[in-house]
Amino acid sequence: MDVILHIGVHRTGTTTFQTYLRERSDMLADQGLAFWGPRRTRNGLFHGIHGQGAGSGARFRRATGRIALNIARSRDRGRAVLLVSDENMSGSVCDNLRAGGLYPGIGERLTRVHIAFGGKVDQVVLTIRSLDHYWSSALGYGLTRGQPLPDADRLDRLVTAPRSWRDVIADVACAMPDARIRVAPFETLGGRPDALLAEILGRPAPRDDADLWLNRTPGLAALRRLAGEGPQSGALLPEGEGRWHPFDPAQAAALRETYQDDLFWLAAGADGLAETMAYAAPGPARQAAHGTGDSLAPGADHATGNTRARDVDHATDPARPAGLAPPSTKTEAEPNPPVTDMTRGRSNDSQQRRMAPHRRR
Repeated sequence: MDVILHIGVHRTGTTTFQTYLRERSDMLADQGLAFWGPRRTRNGLFHGIHGQGAGSGARFRRATGRIALNIARSRDRGRAVLLVSDENMSGSVCDNLRAGGLYPGIGERLTRVHIAFGGKVDQVVLTIRSLDHYWSSALGYGLTRGQPLPDADRLDRLVTAPRSWRDVIADVACAMPDARIRVAPFETLGGRPDALLAEILGRPAPRDDADLWLNRTPGLAALRRLAGEGPQSGALLPEGEGRWHPFDPAQAAALRETYQDDLFWLAAGADGLAETMAYAAPGPARQAAHGTGDSLAPGADHATGNTRARDVDHATDPARPAGLAPPSTKTEAEPNPPVTDMTRGRSNDSQQRRMAPHRRR
């Protein structure tokens, strides 16, 4: 049985993806896919893997036994693939905010998961997001959980933190040495659970026509109500509606630059540690509906800024079975420009030091 772990991360459409899988669990089971989501993993199945004293002792042994027993039951029922989706395998948003960095404990947590599954994990799927939008969403989520409004120093620490998605991916690869590590940029697969599942499985998936976007960060008006009055009052939040952007333009640009360096590293092979899911970017109508907040030209690729995309009508594709997600979304990106035409890899970058330096381990 193939075991696939979808480890999030948070604020990248994980709740939408899990709801899509849960609502189609019977259909997917008929196709040989077993699904474990948070309602199962957090209801005792993973008890003893995380938390104080986890990773050893009787509780961890019992957790390992529960997982093995449930895998055996799924196999006996004819399931060939097990997909486990729970972003808390990576950590938590509040832990990231307290640490001022991205998933500092993900390596240790996934090492315990790897052991609990008997070392038999075939694929790990990780969704990443542009850091300016990730941290904005995380900070907004933190306000809904009682976290204080960030001051200027805290925002600056997030911007200048040395840890980026590259480090997170390296930790995942270290914890899961025998698994295939696949990275899905939120800008191309966020809000498309059918497309993400098709990419994970390598075959068509049940179409998602609900167009839901669950567990979104509240807008400014809702955040002001949540913040209330006092030293950390909603009066400190900007006026108006829409998304909250806590970073100033220079900070947001620095975070985007770091993210682009990570994407460039992935495109260059990620030192052999991981691979990027090569999926065409959603059309502008889809992006607008889900409010990614990116200030790109209409039809632009939200991972690269590439505006060279053309509409493709998959509804009339005779090769696609009815009711299944198409093999690509509403736009099909043309080949990327050569490296010399991109913002990274130019000859003068040696002076500007735009490329992220090699990180010693």
